[in-house]
Amino acid sequence: MDGPLARWCDDTCGVCPAQELGPGAFDVVARPGRDFAYRPQVGWRVAPDGTAVCVHPFRVGLPPGRYASAHEPLPDLQAPAPAPSAEALELPDSLDDLEGWLVATLRVAEPDEMFRAVGRAERAAVERFEPGAVVSALRRVMSNELTRR
Repeated sequence: MDGPLARWCDDTCGVCPAQELGPGAFDVVARPGRDFAYRPQVGWRVAPDGTAVCVHPFRVGLPPGRYASAHEPLPDLQAPAPAPSAEALELPDSLDDLEGWLVATLRVAEPDEMFRAVGRAERAAVERFEPGAVVSALRRVMSNELTRR
């Protein structure tokens, strides 16, 4: 496959290489970090060697792997997405990573706990980020996450 999977348009971040590149054309790492900075001139995060990187395995539906940089074989693309890691459930320091954290937080919530999970996430996030930014992020995330249930 040359281009992105159709589901990636809704499931991944707007700055994820999965928005434009197909399976195997980028690496997937366990979580955001300083080594995987967003490069506006490229349009996505990159590793120090310049390889495109997705930092949310649970969103792209692929486990961490060096698919582009080391040509590791891709897993079954129809397999269920990996669960968010414990690290993905830690409130981020950067507003750029808030949506990924919200997605992780809601993905581990049981369906009957979704309302409470949203409330807990909102309260935690507004302790670190501007309330308007939190509400905007929640709206974007909820519009997609509720349809996944």
